[in-house]
Amino acid sequence: MSGNFKEKFSMWMAGDLDPMEHVIDAAEVHDIPRQERKKSMRAAEMRVLKTSKAQKVITAERQGFYKVYTVVAIISCLMLIGVLLFTVANLPRYGEENPMAVEVTSRYIEEGLQETGAINIVSGMILDYRAFDTLGESHVLFTALLCVLILLRKDRKTTEMAANGLYAIGTDEYRDISKDMIMRIVGAFLLPSIFMYGIYILLNGQNSPGGGFSGGAVIGAGLIIFASAYGFDKVDRFFTPGVFKTVIFSSLAFYSFAKGYVFFTGANGLDNHIPKGTPGAILSGGMILPLDIAVGMVVACTMYGFYSLFKRGNVGSD
Repeated sequence: MSGNFKEKFSMWMAGDLDPMEHVIDAAEVHDIPRQERKKSMRAAEMRVLKTSKAQKVITAERQGFYKVYTVVAIISCLMLIGVLLFTVANLPRYGEENPMAVEVTSRYIEEGLQETGAINIVSGMILDYRAFDTLGESHVLFTALLCVLILLRKDRKTTEMAANGLYAIGTDEYRDISKDMIMRIVGAFLLPSIFMYGIYILLNGQNSPGGGFSGGAVIGAGLIIFASAYGFDKVDRFFTPGVFKTVIFSSLAFYSFAKGYVFFTGANGLDNHIPKGTPGAILSGGMILPLDIAVGMVVACTMYGFYSLFKRGNVGSD
């Protein structure tokens, strides 16, 4: 008892203890009517009970999710390992020629122009012979953008959760270079050339080195420079989140339906009924040109989407 008194007395002398604190609190509590005190105490008890029950439910759900996740992950890894081992076992031995690879390469070189209508063999290969591979790559970019959007998006729900202390939103401040006069002047000279060059690469992929991926990368870089030089407000005038979503969805949907039609009608040597045009002209290569445009739009929107999300975190917000 004496030790406790000495400890409180030393704290009071050091200024760390206010002896009137509990007395004032008790006086304020007694000033509240008894019925209101009982109601507030019952409400507090109910909140504690609800919180504890919710925490138990959340804990049980998490434990169940982790168990299912572990089982699915193990099964998926075992299946992937089995597929890879089976593929390796059927590969030709080291030093032996692979006749299948030689035949495919010869087919691309000898029959590519006639079958695809594209002078650029690479474009004919990735957008005609192996168009489904390119479709998968485009969906990989779209999926990566969706993941970043889910993690960094600021909308009404996340803002309310942050206000209640249930969600953390970064508050990092970035230097706005759009007010820099040098950046604006340089952007005014470079941006027209960048966009024109990107469009040229995009439209001539079937005739020369280029195509959807490279042309889309140049256009996406132009959008990033435009946003850096003039600010996101200027970009939002013509490239709003609604336009952003519509362009990506329309491009991927067009690619999927277009190549689905070509493969269904062009299988087993049947003609796909789409004219290939004159080799060397802009309107040539059959479906290669519109597919290049679709891939380029996906790449450009993905690049700008990544930049905008990491810069301000609200592309696609409500």
